[in-house]
Amino acid sequence: MVFRNWDKELTEENLREQIAQAKQAWKNAEATESRAESVQYNQSEDLIVIKLKNGAIFCFPPKLAQSLEGASPEQLADVLLPPSGSSVHWESFDIVDFGIAELVAGIFGTKYWIAD
Repeated sequence: MVFRNWDKELTEENLREQIAQAKQAWKNAEATESRAESVQYNQSEDLIVIKLKNGAIFCFPPKLAQSLEGASPEQLADVLLPPSGSSVHWESFDIVDFGIAELVAGIFGTKYWIAD
């Protein structure tokens, strides 16, 4: 079996090593990157509220975010969080995904949208 860009022979030992490195990379990301524990839309305050795994809470008004301005409360409440906690996704807007790290950094849309 030949794998491009694979500089090691495919052995059980090398595979175990790669798995161990991937697990360590995951632990490092969990410790250093912003990850969400929960997300919800607070209709009474008109805020998207994201609770981070480190205990911090981040929130923003939907009008700041690309494709969320003008959305109905029902659409805003239809927000999903993947198991990794690295992004949020709105089912009502199939293409709307935001990375948690980007949101925390104040990036609420694409470069082109922000430029407008």
